[in-house]
Amino acid sequence: MGYISAILASALFGSVPAIAKPIISNVNVLLLSSIAYLISALTFTPIAKRAKTSFTKKECIILIIVAVCGASLAPYLYFAGLNQTSASDTSLLSNAEIAFTVLLALLFFKERLKPIGFVAMGLVLFGVVIIATNLEFSNTLFQINAGHLLILAATALWALDNNLSRIISTKIDTGKLVQLKSAIGGAILLGIVFILHIPFSVNPAQIPYIVLLSTLGFGGSLYFFLQSLKRIGTIRTIVIFSMSSVFGLIFAGLILQERIGAFQITAIVIMLTGIYVLNRKESMRGKPEPHGFGF
Repeated sequence: MGYISAILASALFGSVPAIAKPIISNVNVLLLSSIAYLISALTFTPIAKRAKTSFTKKECIILIIVAVCGASLAPYLYFAGLNQTSASDTSLLSNAEIAFTVLLALLFFKERLKPIGFVAMGLVLFGVVIIATNLEFSNTLFQINAGHLLILAATALWALDNNLSRIISTKIDTGKLVQLKSAIGGAILLGIVFILHIPFSVNPAQIPYIVLLSTLGFGGSLYFFLQSLKRIGTIRTIVIFSMSSVFGLIFAGLILQERIGAFQITAIVIMLTGIYVLNRKESMRGKPEPHGFGF
């Protein structure tokens, strides 16, 4: 069930670019993110109401950190960085989330990889880089600028979010966690929208796309991502979740009629090979307990 959840999460998140494409040019990205998270929170409210969950002080602290880091601060830094650098550089640098997530899991959260596991990780990262760049690198990529640093800071916060979510996902009902994380993150982003005086302008014709984006791309993917974290751990989940870039290509081809080239097909094969190797029993040293980082 953990592997199926990770695949579903990556598929749903992979649909985001194709669903968002018709509206992203007319709606501010911060406004869109805040609306999407708030709709996600409303969607999961009926599920969360059925869950009788009591929170300890420690769990409340983790939940607040997760919501602030993963659902508000990281998206803000990401979009601020995107505004100061190229889209191609952003696509490549965004893959640092995988590396940061695995690094934190190994250093602080007691997950372990054998040498073959590191080889598998390398294959997956290489495949993601191919999809993001077609092996064409801009001259600005290796020039450190504020935009690059903001993107890397965002991926580091998402990596911390991924690992802390692993801990709290075993303590709190998944539906409740999605509702609370989405509500807190969406409220903070909405506050940023008002502080920056971003116009609250949404075309009624865009509402169906926004609802679909919110319920499936944001809420649905987060729900299955957390289910996977709970069952198979952080490293396996984030590596399988990286397949969202593959699903993104598929949805772009089906919905937007975008062409999938030889580089992308090669990358898919490389990533699937890496994921297969990583998920063999020989690649990891047992199943980790969801503890660490002082919690």
